Amino acid sequence: MERNEMRADVIIPVYRPDEKFFLLISRLLRQSVRPGKIILMNTERELWDASGAEERLEELEAAKLCEIHHVTKREFNHGRTRNEGVSFSRAPYFLMMTQDAVPVNDLLIEHLLAPIGEEVSETYARQLPARDADPIERFTRYFNYPPESSVKSIADLRRLGIKTYFASNVCAAYDRRVFDALGGFTDRTIFNEDMLYAASLLKSGRKIAYIAEAMVRHSHAYSLPQQFHRNFDLAVSQADHPEVFGGIRSESEGLRLIRRMARWLIRTGNASYLPQLFASSAAKYAGYLLGKHYRALPAALVKRCSMNRSYWENAHE
Repeated sequence: MERNEMRADVIIPVYRPDEKFFLLISRLLRQSVRPGKIILMNTERELWDASGAEERLEELEAAKLCEIHHVTKREFNHGRTRNEGVSFSRAPYFLMMTQDAVPVNDLLIEHLLAPIGEEVSETYARQLPARDADPIERFTRYFNYPPESSVKSIADLRRLGIKTYFASNVCAAYDRRVFDALGGFTDRTIFNEDMLYAASLLKSGRKIAYIAEAMVRHSHAYSLPQQFHRNFDLAVSQADHPEVFGGIRSESEGLRLIRRMARWLIRTGNASYLPQLFASSAAKYAGYLLGKHYRALPAALVKRCSMNRSYWENAHE
């Protein structure tokens, strides 16, 4: 795609805007392909007001570019809220981002949009770890986001397994025409709206490109309970969508990551992190195992295991 054809809006769910969020906005303003507008889907208006966000956007000279829509915590849903954000855009392409993904340079949007065309209808960015990330998080980012770009089609399912459907709304670009034709994100899902859409896109015969040159800095330092809760929700989303994940084992990919990381930690003189690796892996697997079988659990226990408790409070809506 030529640069003069690159017209895209950026859609960002926001909750408790912080310094990283404002850094993200300032970096978006400096992009070689500037967003048409930045659509912010903010959860809880009082938290937005308390943060002084309006004043900060004015200081950044971003207020006119930003369009803010408020939802309550009860209304927020990973799929539906993002679909609502897309509905406010009239651009032919859009980026999904999270508030803690900071572009590394001013070429992020240009790199993500360039491959979109007849075959490729979605691209996603490389995620680099925070500069102070521990070795486990650094290796995880490298494992999931290598330095080489690639293109995936449904033909890769046998070779790549569940990673065929891997794409991340931390930073991804979409062809709006194709997005609408496929019905957008699953309207109600606890997690994984990006992978569910990626599966439908690939099954339609189109392709997804991972663009290693498009980089954001994004990583987490989750505690063991957070690892448990996150993987519980991940498994719930898989259990709820057997039409996508049925017959595809994701445990083997997790074991491959653990084995490769353990060898890397030893080889690089970071063997002291092995107990942390095994503890976090155990927490992830326990959450995943319970999530896969959540229907057999008492409702009160399901809520306690989940990272997104409001999802279960709205279960019958």
